[in-house]
Amino acid sequence: MTRKINDMRDRMIVALDVPTIWDAYRIVSTLGDGASFYKIGYRLAFAGGLDLSRQLVAEGKKVFLDLKLHDIGNTVTEGVDSLTKLGVTFLTVHAYPQTMRGAVEGRADSDLKLLAVTALTSYDDGDLRDAGYGLAIRDLVRLRAEQARTTGIDGIVCSAAETEIVRDVVGADMVIVTPGIRPAGADVGDQKRTLTPGEAIRAGVDHLVVGRPIIRAPDPRGAAAAIMDEIAAAS
Repeated sequence: MTRKINDMRDRMIVALDVPTIWDAYRIVSTLGDGASFYKIGYRLAFAGGLDLSRQLVAEGKKVFLDLKLHDIGNTVTEGVDSLTKLGVTFLTVHAYPQTMRGAVEGRADSDLKLLAVTALTSYDDGDLRDAGYGLAIRDLVRLRAEQARTTGIDGIVCSAAETEIVRDVVGADMVIVTPGIRPAGADVGDQKRTLTPGEAIRAGVDHLVVGRPIIRAPDPRGAAAAIMDEIAAAS
């Protein structure tokens, strides 16, 4: 079961994974009213993306700041408090209990929604072993989803392949956001746990993050429209 989303376009979050704000502006201009929600990650955030966030919000767009904060609790609290001033919709933090508690404290009574990252979609069980974890991906995702729910986090970032596990833990009220979405036939790149847009929606995902299949397409607006059609058909 997914949460009710008033504007169907909000289900697709376009990842502005580009090097400059001028590249980002060109994408936003090209997509026009075909997209309403944009993700800004490290690369763009460190190249003027925070100011771009303010501009997009002022223009009526929604912004997902994918900064994956993780530090001592007090530092996370202070960082999140600063970011509440931007007016963005989503902010990611890593799903470590101390980090999540700090983020919830920093968010306070603002409208900012916090998303906890369970396990990166480029990871598989072998990567977790290399990192020193004794849990398989699915077990780690379940544990971190449980911790996020009890901490007061608003949503979860996970692979669409783990949506059923996460929804079982968090219920219908928390948001599920999935990166690593690839239309059928698209290059999966560095992602190891992917689904198509339709598969993700049918699995119970609320918001899909799509980057390369749109921003690197010969016709970005057409690619975005095709993905929205698939989302609508699966909803």
